[in-house]
Amino acid sequence: MSRPAHSGTGKLEVVEPVGKRVLIRKDEDKKVTKVGIHLPDKMEIPTLTGRIVAISAQVASDSNYPVAQYDRVLFNPRHAIPVDFEGENRLFVVPVEDVVAVFRRAAQP
Repeated sequence: MSRPAHSGTGKLEVVEPVGKRVLIRKDEDKKVTKVGIHLPDKMEIPTLTGRIVAISAQVASDSNYPVAQYDRVLFNPRHAIPVDFEGENRLFVVPVEDVVAVFRRAAQP
């Protein structure tokens, strides 16, 4: 339940959240509105959605948190901590309490 990355030394590093936290890869900020208007480079619509790439052992073993690796989620970024080993930093360690919704496919009748 960890996220591999390459360090400058060529060794593989792993980010594993601890406590009641998850690692989220934030979705790209949108540069086009829903009606198709392209925004200038300096303007973007911030997204609060992302995909869970790793879950701490504490969250994984607690049935009160219905999240799993690869779930797409809506999260509050207030307490998100950026992980800065990637060029385009989109990885964040987020307290599981700040995950406010999980996107699920509707069951077919």
